[in-house]
Amino acid sequence: MTLGLPLASMLAFLLVLARVAGVMAFLPVPGFRAAPLPVRAALATAVTFCLLPVWPQLADVLPSFGVLAASAFCEAGLGLALGLAVAFFLEGFQLAAQVLGVQAGYGFASTIDPSSQADSGVLQVLMGLISGLWLFAAGIHREILRVLGASFEKFPVGSWAPGIASLDGMVRLGGGMFTLGLRLAMPVMAMLFLLELALALLGRMQQQLNLLSLSFPVKMLAALAMLAALAPAMGALLEAAAGRMMTAIGGLLGG
Repeated sequence: MTLGLPLASMLAFLLVLARVAGVMAFLPVPGFRAAPLPVRAALATAVTFCLLPVWPQLADVLPSFGVLAASAFCEAGLGLALGLAVAFFLEGFQLAAQVLGVQAGYGFASTIDPSSQADSGVLQVLMGLISGLWLFAAGIHREILRVLGASFEKFPVGSWAPGIASLDGMVRLGGGMFTLGLRLAMPVMAMLFLLELALALLGRMQQQLNLLSLSFPVKMLAALAMLAALAPAMGALLEAAAGRMMTAIGGLLGG
């Protein structure tokens, strides 16, 4: 006795996997991009099977190569757009950390970023880990799965196409990334500017002081203290950024 799968089920699985894999490509989970390829493929396959109730009902007929390629391209494009929206959501924190790392002196110390496996500043890696953990603590991963399931109801297989409204939402979300980064960095940068001014006045009064060796630890400790004081307000900024992300995703899915 031989067991076989219907052709329609196999085609539905491949097309749903293309959409899920597109989301996974930009998913800002710490260490996910550095994970072995079989692990990432297994996760994408598991998520695809979790979406089994919303799999499209396809005809049990093998389509032409052109139709199949166009459908897979549409599915991967929608998945990449959804994943890019989530990546924009957390990239603002990386931008703020990169700006602050240079101003506070943390740019001279580098470590391996678990997300990209590249040399990055210590503050940038720390901010990436914190924002990635907040992604799960706030339940954004559940919202991503919910949006994926709803996307098959709104856009059946091969029917999605980028529109002006959806592209405008993505552009606004990319601009909001810079706005969020500046809103996070500006209070600390203002404090560092006042500290630099105070050290300059101190150097004028006591010219024998070695300000170069004094300013580094003072600025580092002051930046950490300021970030700790602003930590309660970061939750509100994250929630606002998450709201903009969901608005952009809603524009991609037509509301």
